[in-house]
Amino acid sequence: MSGAAAKPRIPVSQPHQWGNEIPYVTKALRENWISSAGEFLERFEKAFANYCGVKHGIACVNGTVACHLAFAAAGIGAGDEVICPDFTMMAPVFSLVYLGATPVFVDADERSWTIDVSKIESAITKKTKAILAVHIYGHPCDMDAIHRIAKKHGLLVLEDAAEAHGADVEVGGARRRVGSLSRAAAFSFYANKNITTGEGEWW
Repeated sequence: MSGAAAKPRIPVSQPHQWGNEIPYVTKALRENWISSAGEFLERFEKAFANYCGVKHGIACVNGTVACHLAFAAAGIGAGDEVICPDFTMMAPVFSLVYLGATPVFVDADERSWTIDVSKIESAITKKTKAILAVHIYGHPCDMDAIHRIAKKHGLLVLEDAAEAHGADVEVGGARRRVGSLSRAAAFSFYANKNITTGEGEWW
């Protein structure tokens, strides 16, 4: 722009590469493990599960698949309702629809942008099966409050932790990492996330 000062560009994400990327990719190519399985995939699944404080982790191709698998494994299906924040990425919502379930939207809290826990109970019906906690922009939901509501009404709790790798929160008097606070959780490792594998998700 003529006569205007150049504006700084702030990237959504700027991945750091620490030096092992080329040797690891080369090793995978030479050993012909470039899809579905292999040493690095298994190491990653175990290491990230351990980091989150859970027993199991499965790498998936994308977030929709990760959410779909997690919700299906939790027993969500046709006729069920799942309470979701109205400020979220659409992948978990589409995953519920694929299973025949109905997303029931609750407004976001104006300060945290996560689900407004004060509005959850009014959205519960006889068909409600679960509450989806979306840790938006890495900010954990009020999991203590969500678990109190879920326990009172006999509901499952699920997490979309796509942007919240490493975030922790106090639940029941102890600090725990997101991803370990529900029946199942999904993380994203897309290129613009705080930890990236270039593509792929995990649950």
